[in-house]
Amino acid sequence: MTTRTFEELVAEAESVSVDGWDFSWLDGRATEERPSWGYSRLVGERTAHAVAALDIQTGGGEVLAGVPRLPTLTVATESWPPNVALATARLRPLGVAVVVADEPRLPFGDDVFDLVISRHPVTTWWEEIARVLQPGGTYLSQEVGPGSVEELTEFFMGPQAPGSARDPERARAAAEAAGLEVVDLRPESLRMTFHDIGAVIYFLRKVIWIVPGFTVDRYRGELGTLHDRILATGPFEAHSTRFLIEARKPV
Repeated sequence: MTTRTFEELVAEAESVSVDGWDFSWLDGRATEERPSWGYSRLVGERTAHAVAALDIQTGGGEVLAGVPRLPTLTVATESWPPNVALATARLRPLGVAVVVADEPRLPFGDDVFDLVISRHPVTTWWEEIARVLQPGGTYLSQEVGPGSVEELTEFFMGPQAPGSARDPERARAAAEAAGLEVVDLRPESLRMTFHDIGAVIYFLRKVIWIVPGFTVDRYRGELGTLHDRILATGPFEAHSTRFLIEARKPV
């Protein structure tokens, strides 16, 4: 158990950068089970046989950077300026162009890519994905599911209304409405633990939709209560939800 004070943990977590999608700062402080399908492995298997690939909302380029073999034509899109800079620095040496795109209309022609990927997209632009995919091409995505980390949301914000736009079956319906065939759809619930209040603060600063508008000042009282609870009863537990969806464009 940490011997650091609440204020020390808060100051540390507020000072660290939350750019990109690297969560290594949480090593030893928080844990999350990984989905059974192994998204990075699946992407590596697909890129090994692809000719032209697109990674939508690449974040800091972490997924593509971990792929053993990239197609000759590989492009990534990102809109948040700090992530654009991170992704460019990480992916340019690998021959990947990073394109700024923050609207549904993707800046590419029709039928360009035989593989499109996206991990944890904020919004899935199904009609645009279908447009840029070649006939026979594949979209492979790991998405955030409904009620993800709702235990943390409700601790800070109280009970939330039921229902979610992130329901896997809604994703299936949207993909099919765009003319794609869904060939795989797998949801999972994954255990998370937060071992200190600094880990909670870092996570909420980075994953901004869990507690929209989160700041330490706004939620200092709740943070203090949670800090005391962790000290008294152990790590705070929550559950993330994820689903894998794979869709193909008919030939």
